[in-house]
Parts: sequence; structure tokens; C-alpha cells
Amino acid sequence: MNIEKTAVFPGSFDPITVGHESIIRRAIPLFDKIIVLIGINAEKKSMFSLEQRLKWLKDTFSDCPTIEIASHSGLTVDFCKQAGANYILRGLRTAADFEFERSIGQTNKSLISDIDTIFMLTLPEHSYITSSIVRDVFRNGGDVARFIPNKINIKS
Repeated sequence: MNIEKTAVFPGSFDPITVGHESIIRRAIPLFDKIIVLIGINAEKKSMFSLEQRLKWLKDTFSDCPTIEIASHSGLTVDFCKQAGANYILRGLRTAADFEFERSIGQTNKSLISDIDTIFMLTLPEHSYITSSIVRDVFRNGGDVARFIPNKINIKS
């Protein structure tokens, strides 16, 4: 019996960075399908609209037939169950990321035992890039082109 390996890569993607893109593209050979999921948190104010972030993700991965783009409000594991995904994919930049992501992964595993979290290390050249830094550079008039995927353009 061949079971499809589907992973969910959740995040706010406010905006997507080259680090996010790298992790997702490097994971393509590992899974039959990857769903890039924008998590909607009503308590968190995003700089860019949900529609804009969805468009950026679709544009970034338009050449990848095994990648789907979605959004969801609620627990990631609930989305995984609905989508038939058995894996949550996460990128790690630092030891602090690992500690934070490990806690979330263990919580998710305790909520739904057949969903595993898979960690991939960020490439060294992307380890300092975060969406928060990109937003700060953008907000202060800096050029963010080197921090975001080539297929998207952020203008003030």
C-alpha cells in the first residue's frame, strides 16, 4: 500500500523569505505534496494582507506542481488532519529555534499522535534572515530584494 507523504509547512510568511523558499524547495524530493500554510492569528497584526501573502507564495512556487498554498485559522494539526498530512515541516536557524520548535512539535504530537514534525536546517547564508528583519528593513526604506524570493517584489 502506497500512502502519499504530505507535509504542511506553516508560517505567517509576512513576508516569505529566501530562507522559507530554500527549506520548501529542498524538501520537495522528500514528500509527494507540500502544503504551504499561512496560519491566521487574529491576535497578531500582519504588515501585509493575507491576499498579498497568498499571491506571493503562489508566484514563488508557480513552477512546483507538488506544492499547494492554503490558509487556516486554528491549530495546524487540525488542518493536517483535514488535509490528510502526516508531517509538519519546519526550518531551524538557531538552537533557540530548535528549543521553541521542539516544544511545539511535542505538543502537536500529544494532540494528534500520527503527525510527525520534520526539521530541516536553514542554509548558513540564510540563518540571519527573518520576516521580522525584512519588515523592519522595508519599513525603514531599505532594499529587501536579497531577502525575498526573486519572483516577488515588495514596494512601499
